[in-house]
Amino acid sequence: MVPVIHLNMPKSWSELDDQQLYYVYGLIADNLSGAQIRTLCLFRWGHLGVVCRYGDGYLIKQGKAEFYTDVEHIAAAISSLKWLEDVSPKPVRISVIKKHEAVDAVMNGVPFEDYLTLENLYQGFLNTTRHDLLNEMGRLLYDGEELMFGQAEKMNIFFWWTSLKAFFAKQFPNFFVPASAPKDGNLLGNAKSIGAQLQESMNAQIRALTKGDITKEKEVLAMDTWRALTELDALAREAEEWQRKYGKSS
Repeated sequence: MVPVIHLNMPKSWSELDDQQLYYVYGLIADNLSGAQIRTLCLFRWGHLGVVCRYGDGYLIKQGKAEFYTDVEHIAAAISSLKWLEDVSPKPVRISVIKKHEAVDAVMNGVPFEDYLTLENLYQGFLNTTRHDLLNEMGRLLYDGEELMFGQAEKMNIFFWWTSLKAFFAKQFPNFFVPASAPKDGNLLGNAKSIGAQLQESMNAQIRALTKGDITKEKEVLAMDTWRALTELDALAREAEEWQRKYGKSS
């Protein structure tokens, strides 16, 4: 009798639990290729094991059942996990690290000041690849001043924020407009210019929300992130409509 093999694979990032996220982010941290990650996940989540090489393929075991498969069949099976190579359309994250619970995945209830700090740290990491910046992000995202994060946990932080930025770009399309490419082709710039740009951007956002009234800055920084971004998106839309209607002022 031919053994029946059951493979119940997750179909999206949002279906992964903490243990599965730890596993995927650990593989990403090891710099494995997309095909390698998908293959290892297939075997881990399908409870499969390789018994031995057999001819042009492999003898595979699931529980007590053993069966033969070849590379072509494995390639077809891992195609269902192709989504692992894409950023999640909706932010996901490991919910608890070292007994510290994560903040809301899409920043509901997170003060705008924390959001600004996190964004600056993320941009700093993109431009320096300094992992201590991911640690600083994690301490805010998991509310732990002394927390240190392993490689998988830092990948979780990085991909969480990357996904969040793409998510916010859809939620607030007027405010989150794509940045134009630099004319000199240098995508990274230098630490000084990036730092100045981030400071300028942060100050502009605060000025927009306070309407220039510095006495309201503390109130603005304490605002819920979603409320602040909703207001900034509305202001950006109004500015665009004004410019379209009246053109640039002389």
